[in-house]
Order: sequence, then structure tokens, then C-alpha cells
Amino acid sequence: MRRLSPTTLIACCWIAAAPLASGADIGRIADAAQLRSISDAWDRAIVRKDEAAIAGNMAEDFRQIDGYGKLETKKSFLAGIIDSKLTIDPYTVEDFEVRLYGDTALLSGRTHMTGKYDGKPFESNYRYIDIYVRRDGKWKIVSVQITKLPPPKPAG
Repeated sequence: MRRLSPTTLIACCWIAAAPLASGADIGRIADAAQLRSISDAWDRAIVRKDEAAIAGNMAEDFRQIDGYGKLETKKSFLAGIIDSKLTIDPYTVEDFEVRLYGDTALLSGRTHMTGKYDGKPFESNYRYIDIYVRRDGKWKIVSVQITKLPPPKPAG
């Protein structure tokens, strides 16, 4: 009779005890990964001012509530982003999270953004929530809400 090593025995017990992922779980994981990829691509398109890529991610009925409470439409949002006076430096998102509710997804995070507007440097810190809806099998952003945050405190 062959004996199993302790490592093999532990691995077999762990595999037997691990819950099996259902098709729904796998679908949710795939959706979350796809949404992260879409979100990252949209951020890069905004920095590049790629109007077609930015607009292609947006639903026609898109709305944004900015950090001042101002309502933007798809048209006004695009006009602001591609404005020749605006330059946005590459940025990263922290505390990124995807929450799925069927064909609706809430993506949230925190961003520190820098750049220039009309030649003058700016800095913006905010939390956001992006709402995506799956329509005809494609995820589109339908709404963005931004909450301004104070600048980070210097380390010291």
C-alpha cells in the first residue's frame, strides 16, 4: 500500500473541502474583470483625449454630477474633456471596487489627478462612483458621481 505524503494529504483535504465555484460565480468574476479593463481603458482614453474611445464607453443618456454638483450630459462631458485648454496627467485609481447587481455595476475608487488648464497647473482629489449598465450584451457607463476630497496631508 502506498502512503501519501503529509503535503499531498493536506492538499487533497483542502481541495475536497473547497466550495465549487458555480457558473454564476465565474460569470461575476469575468464581469468584474471586464469592467476593470473597461474602466482602465476609459481612464487612458481620457488622458489621451481620444474622443471616439471616450464616447464609445458612454451611454447616450449619460449623466455626470461633478464635484460642485453641476450636471453634465454626454455632450458637455466630452466637450470639457477634449477642450484644448485641458491637459490631464496620467493618474491611477486607488481603493478600486466593483459591485455587481445583475446587469448594473457600481465601480468606485479614489483618484488624485493633476494637469493643466489654460496653462495653469491644477490638482484634484476625489472619490467617485461610476454606474455601468449592460445593454445588448455591452457594458456602458450611464452615470458618474464625484465627491471632492481635500488634498492629502504631507507626511511628516
